[in-house]
Parts: sequence; C-alpha cells; structure tokens
Amino acid sequence: MTRSSRARFARPALAAAAALTVTAGVVAAAPDAKKAQATPKLTLIAASKSVNIHTYEGATGLDLNLGTYLTAEGSPLELTAKRKSYKDPITVQQTIRQGKKVTTKNLPAGLVKDFQGLPDFTHITMTDASGKKVLDAKENFCPNNASGRVRPDAAATSRYPESCPRNPFTLGSVWGVENGWASNTYNSWYTEGVTLPAGTYTAKINVAKKYRDLFGIANKPQTVKVTVTVEPNPMERAAAKGKHGAHGAGHAGHHDPAPKMTLQEATSGDGPTYNVGHAPYPPAPPALPWALQKSARTVANVGDRPGQTDGSRKAPGLKANAKRPTGKAVVPDVPKPDLRSLPAFDIQISTSPENPAGKDFMSFSANVWNAGPAQLVVDGFRAPGAELMDAYQYFYDAKGKQVGYTPTGTMEWDPRPGHNHWHFTDFASYRLLKADKKEAVRSGKEAFCLVNTDAVDYTVKNANWHPFSTDLSSACGEEKAISVREVLDVGSGDTYTQDLPDQSFDITDLPNGTYYIEVLANPEKRLKETTTSNNSAMRKVILGGTPGARTVTVPAHDLINAN
Repeated sequence: MTRSSRARFARPALAAAAALTVTAGVVAAAPDAKKAQATPKLTLIAASKSVNIHTYEGATGLDLNLGTYLTAEGSPLELTAKRKSYKDPITVQQTIRQGKKVTTKNLPAGLVKDFQGLPDFTHITMTDASGKKVLDAKENFCPNNASGRVRPDAAATSRYPESCPRNPFTLGSVWGVENGWASNTYNSWYTEGVTLPAGTYTAKINVAKKYRDLFGIANKPQTVKVTVTVEPNPMERAAAKGKHGAHGAGHAGHHDPAPKMTLQEATSGDGPTYNVGHAPYPPAPPALPWALQKSARTVANVGDRPGQTDGSRKAPGLKANAKRPTGKAVVPDVPKPDLRSLPAFDIQISTSPENPAGKDFMSFSANVWNAGPAQLVVDGFRAPGAELMDAYQYFYDAKGKQVGYTPTGTMEWDPRPGHNHWHFTDFASYRLLKADKKEAVRSGKEAFCLVNTDAVDYTVKNANWHPFSTDLSSACGEEKAISVREVLDVGSGDTYTQDLPDQSFDITDLPNGTYYIEVLANPEKRLKETTTSNNSAMRKVILGGTPGARTVTVPAHDLINAN
C-alpha cells in the first residue's frame, strides 16, 4: 500500500519549549504552589501578553495559538471519559487525588459528545486596531494537549496521555493536567483555522462560565496582543526559482502550480505521523515511550498494582531479544492480550490513481486493538540469508518477567514504496459480506507491522498511557535487521487504511444493495489470547450508483454516525 507521508512534530522539544514558556509566564505563582487544595486549583494564564503569528499568502486557515494555558495546582485535573457500548452515551468522571486519598465525582450528563476533549471550553473574542470585533468563537480543550511544568518542584513527567483520541469508535479515554503543570488551551487538530489579514489585534480569552462553575475556576480573562504577519508562499517562490533555472530546481518550473499552504503550529502533541497507511487520523498518543518516573513523584499511590492502573507502567523489553528463544515452548497460565476489532470507518469509493481503468473499489480503515490485560509482544528472528523471520509470541508475569513463548507464524519484509518494514503475517483479515453474511470479496491485506496508532480505551485494566513504538520507523525494523520486536500495548489499537486495489474491495461486478464489512483479528488463531470470541466486528454499507460512478452509503452504527 502506498502511504501518504506526514511530518511528525518533535515531541520532546515541543514539551520542553512549552515548559519554558509557561514557567516564564507564571514564575510568580511558585511560592503558593505547595499549598494543598481541596480540589485542583485551576487557573487560566497567558504565557505572554503578546504573540506573533506568521502565515503564508493563500493560506486556507490560520492556527490561532495565543499561548494560553490551564494550570493545575494542589492536585492534578484528571478526567475519565468512557461509554459502555456504542449504544450508550459518553460519561465523564473526575478523579480527585490528595495524597493517598482518592475520590471521584460524576460530571453532568451530556457534557461531551466525543473523546476530543471538553467542548466550548474557552471563549475568544478579537478586535482589530479600530476596535471592530473580527472574531467571536468558542474552542474545545484537550487537557492532554502540549504541556509543561509551571514550577521547578513539579513532577518531571506527566502521568497523562499526550493527546485526545479521534477515532470514531474510541471506547474510553483519560484526560489530565498534572499537578504543577499547565496545558495549552489551543489545539490545532480540533479547531478550524481562521482567516485574518496582516495587522495588529487584541484577543480576550476566558474559560466558559459552565466550566468555571464546574471546576471552581476564577473569572480572570486573559488579554493578548496579536500581530499577524503574512509572508510569501515558500512553495510558490521555490517554483519561481525553478522556472528561472535556479540551482537544484531545474524541473520545478514544469510542475503544476504549487498547492495552497496552511501554516500549522506544533501546539497539540497530537501531531501527524510517519505511519503512512496507518490511520487517517493523527495517532493518539504520539510516538514517545514516556514512562512516568516514580522517583520524581511525591504522591504515594502512583503506580500499577492490583486494583490500580494509572498508566505509569513501563513496557517490558523495549527491544527484541538478540537470539531466538531456546528450550521448550510453553504457554503459561498468565494474563494474555485480548485482540478486538473495531467496526470499519472512513469508508468511501476509492479514487486512488493506482486503480485499474474501468474498475470500482471501496476503501476503508480498520482497527484491531488490545483490551488486555497483557501486552501483545511478538519477536521475529531471521536465519542468515532467509527471506522470512520466524515469529514468536512472548508471555510475562505480573512483574514483567518473561515466563514463556510460543511460535506464532512468520514475519515478511515488504519492499514496496511506503512500506519498507517487516510485517507480521495473518494478523487480521477483511471481507465484504453479502446481506446474508456470505463472502462477496476478500481483501488481500493480512500482514501488518503492529503499531500503537490509536488510544482506543485507556480505562481498561493495565492500559499503558504511554505505549511503546507508535511509529513505523521505530516499531517495524530495517531490511538488514536480524530480529524485530512488535508490540501492541494494552488500550491501544492499530489502524490501517485499505485504499489500493489489492487491499480495498473490488466492487466492479457487485450488484447494488446491502453489504457488511467484516474486520477479523487473529483469523488463524495463531496468537494466544484471553478470548477469541470478540475478534470480529461488522459495519453495514449500502452500494449504489452505476459502473464508474458507484456510491456507498454508511448508516450509523448505533450512536456512531461517522462513515
């Protein structure tokens, strides 16, 4: 499958920059930082009273990152959002941590409709130099947004995930602002860009009243001077240089006009991914094996133990073993992964340029996730000169010690452009079924590199809020590798988009009518699981149109009205 390349934000640098900026803006608050609060003391602050925003000529939208943050003092802001099934609405519960004491309270029913954060959290108005209002908007807030410490004695790392999930079939999420930290209130991935000409503006930002009342946030609007600078489109300038024979750009002048550009600022921590072909959505969470450092914590009850999971667990064995296992293979009686399929989504008639003339294809995205309570850990070992690796599944006890393994198929190297990594074979299969549930078309895609692209449910037991290897470059190995480790962490799933002829469904000769897309995890049952009874998921679709102009209608799946 050809995968569209997407740039990844430099997460560690982003977090550090955010921390420095926020600390500079609120250093005066440090003396009061150690005072205990009955509930988290949340405050809206501005890192700076003026910001400069640069955009390009012809940009379709401006990322309005004003440098405002929500700080948490006394205890963290921690919210758990979940739904029992796709027939049930999302409920949100706040967890209040005060030393060893933990209490919870339910937030109002209907507060959120998805897992992308708190809706209409901030209210922003902007006026131009003449005092004319040019913007009056509300913005959602993902507490897991780009963040940093606001005082030097705060925990070195945050226990909470680095983004809010966007997969339409997410089941549970955890949002939080760590104690002594601040989270950016703006998130470019969840906010439409605005159009503003070059000039100077005044922005006023405040937390909406319903949230001020709910969380006890003071009514203290922040005022920020905004200077917008519009610069020439660099792609158009590069094309112009190529047209005039600039060195290194000899063919640029023969290309089509450069596309319009939008300047996207790295503010969210929910950045795009190198996982080309994996997930049409930015991954949640982004790539960062970021285990919480317990030694930096002062809260006594941090850690994963029976009856408690806070996401601080570090994945056992982040690298493949150097040698294939020896001794007798054994499947011990220890916790195992539970692979589950999500219903297909992002379903459409494929317009891929690779489609053969006269053929109609239906593309879709599918996700297989791990409900735990144990990681899925698969190692591949390659004999010198062999084309395939022998794959083994590993098992661990409660302390993370390896206590068993079993052969589980093979891994193959995929040399096609956009792939160039090792695939574990027979991980999942996809079929288009007729109305009577009999097979109509089977996808040719069954081999995968296992990657934690989506946070599907971080409320399940042993969910790892900072999973290992969320991008292909670190998870899937190089061609010359002698061994590869692929991990699907608890709570996370792997989304793969099927949009090429050998992977999408060929519907050219299918009559119009009702069909079902089946996503089936572990089809050969080679992987050892907690159960295999929940490996299949169905999504209803209705084919229509005429040859060359086929259509697909995707009815709502219970409460999920997304194609």
